[in-house]
Amino acid sequence: MKSFSVIIVTWNGLHHLKEFLPSVVHTNYADFEIIIADNASTDGSQEWLKETYPDVTIAQFDNNYGYCGGNNRALPFATKEILVFLNNDVRVTPDWLTHLALSFDDENVAAAQPKILSHREPKKLEYAGAAGGFIDKYGYPFCRGRVFDHVETDNGQYDDKIEIFWATGAALAIRKDLFLFSGGFDEDFEFHMEEIDLCWRMLNEGYVIRYAPESIVYHLGGGSLPMGSPRKVYYNFRNSLIMLWKNYTFKALIFRFPIRFVLDVVAAYKALLTGKPKEFFAIARAHLYFFFKFFSIYSKRRSLKKHKTLRSSPSTMMPINLVVSHFIKGKKVFGDLSK
Repeated sequence: MKSFSVIIVTWNGLHHLKEFLPSVVHTNYADFEIIIADNASTDGSQEWLKETYPDVTIAQFDNNYGYCGGNNRALPFATKEILVFLNNDVRVTPDWLTHLALSFDDENVAAAQPKILSHREPKKLEYAGAAGGFIDKYGYPFCRGRVFDHVETDNGQYDDKIEIFWATGAALAIRKDLFLFSGGFDEDFEFHMEEIDLCWRMLNEGYVIRYAPESIVYHLGGGSLPMGSPRKVYYNFRNSLIMLWKNYTFKALIFRFPIRFVLDVVAAYKALLTGKPKEFFAIARAHLYFFFKFFSIYSKRRSLKKHKTLRSSPSTMMPINLVVSHFIKGKKVFGDLSK
């Protein structure tokens, strides 16, 4: 039987812990532990945990290290074979780990995710993960069940077990030895796309990422950075550039990265012309950061080449232009994109 260390990062999230942690505690699985990675909360989270769930391990930190830093620093507390990075606003179903464990019977599987449904609208797939993540050839991420802001109702259309490009950080299961070997989450990302970067590194090392539809969780979402906020736009554009430069093949850097850069410029001026100056400046700041940190990012790329075994783009990268397919051709769902 596979064993799991469920790691939940929190910062002043007592209200979420009270609502969502009980479902995790009552998971119907024999061999798992729960670790709360507490980023210096001041809302009584630690006291409540010690009183209510004394068997839960608390990894107490001296500062708010965010999602990436909190999860990385929780690793010394994890004693099990497979790590599950679970957001503190996720409600799980009793058998979620049982079904997730089956994905790891294949030794070539590095990571997996469950089906992510919306906590607010349980019949709908959830924005941040849905039924497994993909990206197009220019690095735009999307999911089966969510393309840009279009989210589908779950009618069982994505209940097949398949290989995916990335597993959502809301409920990401990964082999501990591979996570440690890879260096964990890149803390320069801070928020957003760190899980896509991690999965891409695993793919480049010859492993696969799996979707486990029978494992079901419900995600509240939108807690850290609300949709449409300039800060969220900044991190999305900035981290996408970092991720592409780190993980693209050399050929893709030459032929695809310039096109992605132009598409970013188009997005920036579209925001400006439609009365969204804060979004324009967020995209501009993202590009300035990339150029300022270019040599540091390039150094990471060179370091990753030492472990890279895949010489072409991963097979789960969709050979499409998502922007053209969605906004010009009107393709709103994954089924249309994949045709």
